[in-house]
Parts: sequence; C-alpha cells; structure tokens
Amino acid sequence: MARSHLTLAALATSAVAGLDVAAATRYGSGTDGDYESALLTSRDGGRWIIRVPTSERAEAEQSADLVALRALSNGVRARLPFAVPAFAGHTPIGGTRAVVYDFVDGSKRSLSAISQGSPLAPSIGRAIAAIHTLPTSVVADAGLPVLTPTDVLRSSVTIMDRAGATNLVPAELLGRWERATEDSALWQFAPTVINGALSADSFLTAENTVTGVLGWQSLSVGDPARDLSWLLGARGEHVAEAAFVAYAATRSTSDRQIRNRSRLYAELEIAKWLLHGTQERSTEIVDDAVVMLRGLVDTVHSDGEQNLTHSTMPVMAVDEVEAMLDRNQRG
Repeated sequence: MARSHLTLAALATSAVAGLDVAAATRYGSGTDGDYESALLTSRDGGRWIIRVPTSERAEAEQSADLVALRALSNGVRARLPFAVPAFAGHTPIGGTRAVVYDFVDGSKRSLSAISQGSPLAPSIGRAIAAIHTLPTSVVADAGLPVLTPTDVLRSSVTIMDRAGATNLVPAELLGRWERATEDSALWQFAPTVINGALSADSFLTAENTVTGVLGWQSLSVGDPARDLSWLLGARGEHVAEAAFVAYAATRSTSDRQIRNRSRLYAELEIAKWLLHGTQERSTEIVDDAVVMLRGLVDTVHSDGEQNLTHSTMPVMAVDEVEAMLDRNQRG
C-alpha cells in the first residue's frame, strides 16, 4: 500500500532535525513505481523532497546517489553552472530508508519539446562540459570508479558479445560494432569526471537554461562520450547538434572521435535493453528491442554519415597510449 504524503511528511521530520513541515504534496508521476516521493514546504518557506525506494534496484540506486552527492562538496558545486541536490537527512522505514534532499527548482523537457534555435540546447551542452572539467580527484578520493580507455573498451566489447550470443542482433550491426571496437583511434581519449547516467530526465530547466542536474548514482571517471550518447539516442537531431557544438566550444576538447563513441554507446543501449529482456525473460521487452535493432539497421542504411569508425593515419593502440602517458607522468 502506498504511503500518504502526510506519512512521508512525518518521516521527513524524523529525518531532518528541526524541519517543520507546513505542506506536503505528492511529487512525480509515480508511473515507474521506483519511489514514493513528496514535495514538502517548511514553515520558513524552504522546499524539500523525500523519497522512499520501493524496490531493491531503487534502493541501490539511491544509496549510490548519496555517495556521489557527498563527494560533490560545496567547492565542487561552486564550479558548476547549475544546482545539484543536497542530502539533508534520512530515517529507516520498513527495511529501507526515507531520504530527504533540498528541492532543486526547474522543470523537465523532452528533446522533442525543444524547438530549433532554442538556447536550451547549448545550455545542455555547456552543463555537460562543466561536469567533465571537474578535477578527477573528486571521484578518486571518494572511492568511486576510475576507468581507463581500456576498461571502457572492454566493457563495450562485453555488451556486444553478450548481445551477439542471443542470436537476435542483425549481423550487420554486430559487424559495425566490431569494427568500432577494433578502431584504436576511437579509443584514444582522456578520461574525465562523468555523471554516467544522463538522460533528458536528468535536467531541470527554467527560461531555456539548465538549472539543475539530478541522478548522480553513476558518478565516475570515464569516457566523456558516455554523457553525450543520450543526445544521439533520442529524437531531436537539432538539439544534439547544438549541444555538441556548445560542448566542444566550452571544453575546447581535441577529442575528435567523441561523437562516434557517443553514437556507439547510444546503439549499445538497445543491446542492453535486449539483454535486460532476456534476463527478465520478458518477451515484450525482447520483441521491442528486436524492433529497435531492425530500425537501427534502416537508419544506418539511410544515413551514410553515421559511421562509427574514422579513417586516419596509423595510430598507437590504446595500451600503447596509456604506457606513453605513464612514462610522461613519471618523467
């Protein structure tokens, strides 16, 4: 049975010392069933969010999010052009815990709802770039994952191989992905701090500007292309283009292959969806993934510019690049 917003308000007062709740309302659609949430207004005008996970997956996600939020100190947050939720307190409830955060103002927008020429698209690109310019020590000092290009490549190959083992991925796509993983030029990048779980739902906006970023449970050091891939995996090509341009201008990055890796990750998300369906033994999810994979084949055929590999002069392999960087650091 779902808890009432009044029950959630009472939990919040237990979680946060001195919190005096004047009003409480249900928050979010609740359609995914992962959390029970309420928006709370205190008598001094402050606003808070309380969330209670309703599944083991959601509980693990919320725990990882808390670790990441604690790693983002006030000094780190001051470097970002948007707000990040702050942990306020928690209290046990029914084998899990209710967690209270301060409320970050803004609304969510789908990519399809962003008009061409809107300043929101460049704002998204600049917001992502700001994350990627944070010092990697923020992640390392918190004991969070620090991945090398080799680690990232191996992870992609594993997903590709597991999806291929289902015999449901078109051979054309498997060949396309294999060529990408074998292209050493693609994997010569400098790892950065990444959110790791960005989507349209991650961004809160107001007046065509990003005001907040939610969901930090996958904070790590890794491939910056990971945070850009969702732009290429959703409708709204004009938004993706404007965001990529603003991102590149903000970071002044020399990573010429970042868009190709982003596209690969976007395609592998469908492979992950297929694997999720097989793991859950859900015919509905598997069938949906198969349809998406077939659609991807058609898209690749119709758009010759969506290559994943890059023609270039001979380059060093990923392990050779890392060895060179190690030598330079020691020198």
